[in-house]
Amino acid sequence: MKPIQPDQADFLLHAVFLPGLKNEHRLTKSIIEAIPLDKGDYRPDGISKSALDLAWHIVATEMRFMEAVPAGEFDFSPRPRPDSIKNSRDLSRWYTENFEPRFEKLTKLSSEQLLKIVDFRGLFQLPAMLYLQFVVNHSIHHRGQLTMYLRPVGAKVPAIYGESFDSAEARKATQP
Repeated sequence: MKPIQPDQADFLLHAVFLPGLKNEHRLTKSIIEAIPLDKGDYRPDGISKSALDLAWHIVATEMRFMEAVPAGEFDFSPRPRPDSIKNSRDLSRWYTENFEPRFEKLTKLSSEQLLKIVDFRGLFQLPAMLYLQFVVNHSIHHRGQLTMYLRPVGAKVPAIYGESFDSAEARKATQP
């Protein structure tokens, strides 16, 4: 396989990875906000994360990856959920506040930063920018799990890549 060229890296960042990351952020935020404020401790069984802990895993991982790309390395130190995050509203606010500055930093990366080979736990050695797709896939995977928590706690599943049953029903209810 031929190495990615600097102009290709710039194109992929601005035409594919950043728009995708921004869109997935919006969708993930809508799922987090659908968790009822008093149901963050729900877990489908004893070995599953709670809804709030699973949502934290998604957003903390996004932050870790969004920091690793410009830094050129991963920081794997523990990232426990802050005590100030007690429910889905708190987490949604934290997610927005922490996403925006990291996203902005990504928009200014040089070709050298994008193409630097970064090690991920000895498992992968990829150009830094490819970890943006990696983290999008990670978020989509766990967001799918989180949507399965919603109906058992009496919540509605928001539209993701088109209408959900719940968003379609809400739309129909507003039509004459």
